[in-house]
Amino acid sequence: MDPLAPDLSDDYAVIARTPGGDLFPPRWERDAAAFRAAHPPETLATGPHERERLDLFRPGGEPRGLLVFVHGGYWMRFGRESFSWVARGALARGWAVALPSYPLCPEVSVGAIVLSVARSVDAAAARVPGPVVVAGHSAGGHVAARLACADVPLAPRARLARVVPVSPLSLLLPLRRTAMNDALRLDAAEALAQSPALRPRPSVPVRAWVGAGERPVFLLQARWLRDAWGCALTVEEGRHHLDVIEGLADPAHPLLRAALDG
Repeated sequence: MDPLAPDLSDDYAVIARTPGGDLFPPRWERDAAAFRAAHPPETLATGPHERERLDLFRPGGEPRGLLVFVHGGYWMRFGRESFSWVARGALARGWAVALPSYPLCPEVSVGAIVLSVARSVDAAAARVPGPVVVAGHSAGGHVAARLACADVPLAPRARLARVVPVSPLSLLLPLRRTAMNDALRLDAAEALAQSPALRPRPSVPVRAWVGAGERPVFLLQARWLRDAWGCALTVEEGRHHLDVIEGLADPAHPLLRAALDG
């Protein structure tokens, strides 16, 4: 970190700065385990790394399409096993849902994570016909936005109906001024190359979503993406960074409708 630049670590602190934030990860784990017990997924290897796995949940009948959900955790923590419950809403709507895990920083770079998730989307789409929607939360929202970009190889790109970044990180340069960068190892070139807000506007429809009660920098990050790409942005009242994705688990929620129906 540049010693002359302000430290932005506190600005990007989420769990510590959200009331009751520490209660969310264990609740996600419990809900995910219960959901998997009731709806056992098909687990696929999508690459050589032990974390390159995805869980594929299928509806009872022929799927209407595929929703891929990319988890967050600042590219440094969590895995697909914590977020199985997110599949509840789309499954009830007749969609298949894929939740990939991916290698984490500092073992790999942010750019390598983007490519790993792209391979997971390829693998899931090869098994599920119809339209593909990619949604992601926080760092997963960043990855989802990067997958919308034409420079990322994606086999089912012609089937990509829309991308829904939820509370996304769209400009990575500020993260170089946080303590997290000891693990992220973002240099200027990587931060520039992997910032969706600095990439050309994609041809696929993008719908960004953020909670009104988020940390101010996440509202800024979502607006930077909107301003760069001219995409739709919904600021949902009564939601913060840790509960905004709950709308994906509700088949009637506007966030899930925006993802599946546009």
